[in-house]
Amino acid sequence: MSAAAGMAAEGWAQRRERGTLFLMKLCFLGLRWLPRPVMLPFVRLAVLYFLVFGRAARMAVFDYLARAGAACAVPGLGANWRSAWRLYREFGDAILDRLDAWLGRLGLERLIFEDFPLVQSMRESGRGALIIGSHLGNLEVFRALGELNSKIVLNVLLHTRHAGRYNEILAQAGASQLRLWQVTSLDAATTLKLRERIAAGEWVFIAGDRVPVHGGRTIEVDFLGSRAPLPIGPYILASVLECPVYLMFCLREGRRYRIVVERFAERLSLPRPDRQRSLADWAQRYAGRLEHWLR
Repeated sequence: MSAAAGMAAEGWAQRRERGTLFLMKLCFLGLRWLPRPVMLPFVRLAVLYFLVFGRAARMAVFDYLARAGAACAVPGLGANWRSAWRLYREFGDAILDRLDAWLGRLGLERLIFEDFPLVQSMRESGRGALIIGSHLGNLEVFRALGELNSKIVLNVLLHTRHAGRYNEILAQAGASQLRLWQVTSLDAATTLKLRERIAAGEWVFIAGDRVPVHGGRTIEVDFLGSRAPLPIGPYILASVLECPVYLMFCLREGRRYRIVVERFAERLSLPRPDRQRSLADWAQRYAGRLEHWLR
């Protein structure tokens, strides 16, 4: 891992959230009352500012683009300003899509399900499930399904300590009906409550590609041609919840989103004699699927 990538991996949770609540509310109100084409130039200008003046984040992005360009062999993709601008631009568009989702403007006609019968069977079975997602794509689109379909109750585990401003905006946009759980306090009591939610037929969602905030345990996997740390929390949680486990990816295709849900395990177990090896195997399986969809 390069110095830029290492700095980003170790320091993201300690960095202050940039921007002001006033400006974020202004963006939210603008999107609520103005057409998206009117708001888009302002969002593009904002992400351009962060691209130019956010050096630490930009260096981490360049490091990622260098690895992705080498691994995926896409012409023109690499550690250059053009690729970085495309990535930042897509991030800005995704912010608008998130707010659209919470405002109820992201209809099912803009969602493409890779395996809709599987999603339908999950919904109709009434069984609880653990879904391991990633930051590839736009997770809020999937979370908004909980608002669009009353049969889907989502318990989302996420890090919110330094994102209070953003979460306040999401709450105003309608995200308050979701059960949001702070992962930095995922203790035995919280795990017991999650088991109750699973028993009630609800879904629990956790990201499998976010390094723990306070130095929690990770395990190294092969990813994009080198070694990368992934958290072991999702697999330990899966073994405790004793429920079906699925992977979920959400890929943007123009103005539509392709939602990919895959079976990962009917029940994930971690035998004590080979616990470390089992954790490594599950994490590597996840990394392999993440790299597949990234490519």
